[in-house]
Amino acid sequence: MPPRTTPRARIITTESDIRDGIKALRRKCAHIRQMHDLAGDPPLRRREPGLEGLARIVVSQQVSVASATAIWGRFADAIRPMEATTILAASDEALRAAGLSRPKIRTLRAISHAIVHDGLLADRFDDAPDDAVHEALTRVSGIGPWTADIFLMSCLGRADAFAAGDLALQEAARIVLDLDQRPNAATLLEIAERWRPWRAVAARLLWSYYKAIKDREGITS
Repeated sequence: MPPRTTPRARIITTESDIRDGIKALRRKCAHIRQMHDLAGDPPLRRREPGLEGLARIVVSQQVSVASATAIWGRFADAIRPMEATTILAASDEALRAAGLSRPKIRTLRAISHAIVHDGLLADRFDDAPDDAVHEALTRVSGIGPWTADIFLMSCLGRADAFAAGDLALQEAARIVLDLDQRPNAATLLEIAERWRPWRAVAARLLWSYYKAIKDREGITS
């Protein structure tokens, strides 16, 4: 009897994939229809699946989009070429001058060390299940569940990945589900079960819906 193989994960690569996910989700979830009617199709949100994509996620943590863009620009200027060995060779002073905090510097060095010495990202996880990718990433010091989930969604394009620890997703879910308080990661994971196997599309829509709500509040305030 031949060995069982794990089905290849559905990958989001184009806007057409997003539309396919939205169509499927609209058919089975009134809250998806509510969000989509307000926000429209969400953006693709894809990044480079290697070191650059992972480093961008780390740099963008807990800062505004504008700040993340500025810091990344300085970081990319300081790290040429964008390779693990270049990050390891850079001084802490140079990385701090780019705007990186000490924890982010430690995380980027840990990622680079894992790439050089442990083969992290060597095959870009093309055929690995989501859980295996998540486990491999979170073994690296400084990479938590949120970073791993965002990498699965935005860098690998996994259609059913979901960053339940993301505060904007939690707040968007609170609004659209009319909850008394923002759900924590465990509760949001339970809620998101209804959106399988397109949870990453649902997440993109939640982000777009949250932005649309905030924009509307800004216009009417």
